[in-house]
This record gives sequence, C-alpha cells and structure tokens, in this order.
Amino acid sequence: MNTAEKAMRWIGLTGGIASGKSSVSELLKELGFPVIDADEIAKKVVAKGNPGLRLVTSHFGADMLNSQGELDRRKLGQVVFGQAEKLRELEMLLHPLVKMEVMKLKTELLKKGCTLAFYDVPLLFEKQMEADFDGILLVTASLETQKKRMRERDGLNDLEIHHRLKAQMLMIEKQKRATWILPNEGSPQELREALIKILPQIQSPSAKP
Repeated sequence: MNTAEKAMRWIGLTGGIASGKSSVSELLKELGFPVIDADEIAKKVVAKGNPGLRLVTSHFGADMLNSQGELDRRKLGQVVFGQAEKLRELEMLLHPLVKMEVMKLKTELLKKGCTLAFYDVPLLFEKQMEADFDGILLVTASLETQKKRMRERDGLNDLEIHHRLKAQMLMIEKQKRATWILPNEGSPQELREALIKILPQIQSPSAKP
C-alpha cells in the first residue's frame, strides 16, 4: 500500500450468501459512502462484447450463452458450483480482469480525495483477502434465514442452495476473522440503525471494534 492509498481507509464488506450484504451496501451508498461492488464488476467483465465473455465461452463452451448472445449465469452456475476445479478455472479466467477494474475505480476515488471507501466482495475470506483492507465489516444471518432468502429471492432449489453454501466458509469462521460484525435478522430499519451505530468505529483509525 503506497503513501497515497494510506490517506483512504479501505474497508472490506462481506457476508454469507443471502445474509443481507447487498442491503448494507445500498445503505452505505445512501449515507454517502462509496461502495465498489465485486459482483457488479464481475458482471461487467463478462458483458456482451467484453473480453471476459470471450474467455468464458472459449473455456466452457458457446452453450454458456443465451439466445441474445449474453452469458447465461444460471447455466454457468450449474457448471461451476459444486465443482471446485471448475470454479477455480472460472476465477483464474476472470480475476485479473476484475482486479484491474477495481484498481481503476480505487484510483479514481483517491484522486477525488475520498477518505473512506468500501469494497463489497462475497468471498473475501475464502480468497484470503484480509490483508488488502484496513478493516472488514461482516454482515451475518442464521443458516435458516440464508436458506429462506435464497429460496424466496433467487428461486433456488435445495441442491443449488447446498452447493452455494458449501462453496463458502462457515459463518462462525468468518466471525472470527472480521473486524466488525453486523447481524441482519430483523427489519430494514433495525439494520440501518445498527449500521449507523457501528460506523463511527469504522471511520476512525484509532477506534476499536
């Protein structure tokens, strides 16, 4: 981390699947904090006409495309989730493209004089990215809440839910590694109040979690 980067606190935002991390991301944006979204960047690099899409189809086949020539994310998910080697192959293809885009956006924030920014990344701990950040905010939810949200939000069946949960570290292990923990079992208003309460700790380099 160079001298310029030290002027900006770089906070990792993560959580288990369907824990409500995206809700926290939106709340942070509403409160005026920049949030870089790893999932959005990943979607961007595989958008139609972008190099990531060509890499995916070259490696996994043209049947990964839908009738509009765009990536069929559900079909790709069925190929890689539950197949550790396939998932690693996909990550090796796309990670360099995602990393380049993140660095570009981070540099833009630094040039604007931003002092605090968040990087929303689902598999932060699984990819051993802890050292990249000044602190990590973990959004948590119970296993039953996660499963319920995946069924209702994503329309996933039990097998798909099992594969997605298996691909992630257990929540209790993530809690051991996080700097701040933000439970999300209640209402949106309760989540907002809990986030506002914890923000002073995140903003201050000297504050203790």
